[in-house]
Order: sequence, then structure tokens, then C-alpha cells
Amino acid sequence: MSASANPGNLPVAVIGAGPVGLAAAAHLAERDIDFVVLESGPKVGSSVAKWGHVRVFSPWRYNIDTAARRLLEADGWTAPDDDWLPTGAEIVENYLAPLGKLFADRVQVDATVTAISRLGYDKVRTDGRERAPFVLRLSDGREIQARAVIDASGTYTSPNVLGASGLRAFGEETVTELIDHALPDVLGDDRDHYEGRHTLVIGAGHSAATTLLALAQLDDTPITWAIRAGNANRTYGGGAADALPARGALGTRVHDLVTSGRIRLVTGFFTHRVSAHADGVEVTSRDPLGDEQSIVAERIVSATGYRPDHSIAEELRLDLDPILGSTRALAPLIDPNAHSCGTVPAHGVDELTHPEAGYYAVGVKSYGRAPTFLMATGYEQVRSVVAAIAGDWEAARSVELDLPETGVCSSNLAEAQEQRVGLATGVSGGLLGTPLALAATPSDGGGCCG
Repeated sequence: MSASANPGNLPVAVIGAGPVGLAAAAHLAERDIDFVVLESGPKVGSSVAKWGHVRVFSPWRYNIDTAARRLLEADGWTAPDDDWLPTGAEIVENYLAPLGKLFADRVQVDATVTAISRLGYDKVRTDGRERAPFVLRLSDGREIQARAVIDASGTYTSPNVLGASGLRAFGEETVTELIDHALPDVLGDDRDHYEGRHTLVIGAGHSAATTLLALAQLDDTPITWAIRAGNANRTYGGGAADALPARGALGTRVHDLVTSGRIRLVTGFFTHRVSAHADGVEVTSRDPLGDEQSIVAERIVSATGYRPDHSIAEELRLDLDPILGSTRALAPLIDPNAHSCGTVPAHGVDELTHPEAGYYAVGVKSYGRAPTFLMATGYEQVRSVVAAIAGDWEAARSVELDLPETGVCSSNLAEAQEQRVGLATGVSGGLLGTPLALAATPSDGGGCCG
């Protein structure tokens, strides 16, 4: 019997070689299940590398998957200091790169998946569907068959638009050269784009706060910060009471900069129109009552969050929640109107299963538009999914999530590290996980999880 006639002889295809995708590979390796990892970037952790200059809120102990740790330590790897707050670059260099190297040619880079279907079956055809292997089409013209698909491709390449109603703002596409998405390297590679130029930051999440603090370090650089909400309390967060001192310090310092006038805060700003201006770009807000206000700036940082792109799975049978774009079973557990990062319960294969048997979106992509994702949650997702693929349903359905309790992060550690390497900052939900979030307020485009 040919491999295509017996999907059980085929590998599991993992899309994305970021933290969650490589964790899936580690669990597959431990269960001796053949797999291939398809990474669209030039190296493992390509999306993480794009924000390599950012230091995260959570220490190493919460950023390493258990199966990945076992495999790495068996190969002689020495784990980083559990209490250290790594940068994105350190996560790639000290964790993802060594992990990817263990899997050798089972990790393929520059391998962009453009479509997924069932071999010989379009979405409509049913009889015998579950016995047909998946076929993944790549941008280089290849096709790969698989017994199952674990889609950990993330959302970093599909940022939200500037428009406040979820629609692209009028004229947004005409000034793309003046718009950067979340977390530009303001103090590094992108410094020349910002220094001395009036910058408008749009968004209220931790990504926006990180960028605001970086911009404030540049001389003669005016900063305007625009948010939809009537105040910035969600961004300021719990201050000294935050479970993560580094995250609390982030909000406190942004608040201080606003109070001092270094950052001009504009509230009730609903981006509606963007147009070229003699001094750069004019951004006009139109609120729900029709009232307008405008800001003229030289550059824009769009820190409005991300959304999932399900277009590669158009020929698969997905049951997506109409609001979040997650599975229907997962949506009520992660709804940002009711949950913060710390109140999302552990979940696994049962909540991630679609009508298309064998296809699982995991990691931040599984959360759709919800910004409440924790990386530790993604690790538990793939452990459960891989157990189900292996037929170990007892393990698959025994889901647990070990999150840090309030106060586990040492204030002395955060302060000492800040003196050595600068203020710890973080990325919004989906790129990295953080411990318990104190605020349960809805997101205004960014993520609550830093």
C-alpha cells in the first residue's frame, strides 16, 4: 500500500517553527511520531527574531516547554538562568535554535504553506474524507502529504488594521511607508526613522507601551499616543501591585511620562481616515457620534494587535467562532470581555478540534482575536494534541496549566536586571506568555499578557 493510501505512514506536518511549533515537534519526537516542520522564514523563530530587541516580562522557567527541555538536556544543553528575563533574540539563540538543530532536516525553512486540503477532496466531498491524507501546497511549487496538521503559524504576519471599526482606515494603504507595526526597533535598527520625528502610536496594549518608552529616550522626538478608550488605566495596569514587577514598572513609567507631558495622550480616538500631509501624515478620528479630531505626525506605529489568517485552510472544514475566529468550543474560555490571561482555564484537544479531523490550529492562532494567550498555554495545547494523535486519549484529556502565582517574581530580581540591561518590556499576547494578569478589562487592540 502506498503512503498516500495509508495516511498513518505519513508524517505530521507542523506549520511554524516558533516556540509552540517546536514544542509540538518535541512532543512528537518523544512519542516517536514522524513529523516535518515547515517554517516560512529563513530560520527557526523568525517571527520572534523580528522583535529580538524586546525583553519579555516572564522569566525563562515559563518560556521553555517540558518536552523540549528534556530533549535539549539529553543532548548536553545547559538551560539559561530560570529567573532571567530574556529578550526575543536570547530566546532564539539560547532555546529555539538549539532545539531546531536537534530535529535536523525535519525542520524546513523558507517553506511557506499557501494552502491545505485533503488529497483528492475539496471541501464539499464527504465520503471517505477522513481516510484521505492532508496535502499541503508550498509557495515553491512542492506539495507535502501528512497524516495530521498542527498549525502553529501564529498571527505576527497578519496585524490588525488601523481603522477603529476593524476595517482598514480610508487611505491607510496610501501611506504604508510611514506606518510600522508593533515593536519597531526604535533604539536600534529603526532609530533613524524616529529620532527627531513626531511619532503617533496607536493602541493601548503592552506593545504600545514598550514603543512609547523607547521613543521617550530619543531627544527632540515628539510623541503622541492615541487610544479608543476614555482613559489609559488598562495600560497603566497594577503598578507596584502587579504580579510581575517589570510589567508593573512599564505601566507606571508610561503614566509618569504622560503626566509630565513627555507623551501627549489623546483618548476617544477612533481612527477613520489617513491622508498625506505636508508635514507627514494626517490621521483623523471619527467617533461613534460622528465627531472628528485629527493628528498630524511624521510616522505612525500601529500597535493595534493581530488577527488570524485562516485563508490557507479554506478547503478544510473549520468550525470558527463568529466573533473571535477560534474554535467555538474554545471561544467562551478565552473571551477577552470576560477573561484576562490568568483566568483562561487549561484546555486541549477537545477544545481545539474542528470538523476536519486531524487539523489543529494551536498557539496564538488558536485564540483568534483574543489577546489573552499565554505561551505556557500553547505548550499544554500541543502536548494534548500530540497525545491525541498518538492515540493516548487519557493523556490528551488530562490537561493542566501550571501558572505562577501572584508575587512569584522577585522585585529585587527585576530591579537588578533593569540596572544591568534596561527596563524589561514585553510583547502583546501571542508572541510570548506571561504569568497571571491582574487586569480583567477588555483589550483595546493590544494584548493584556505582555
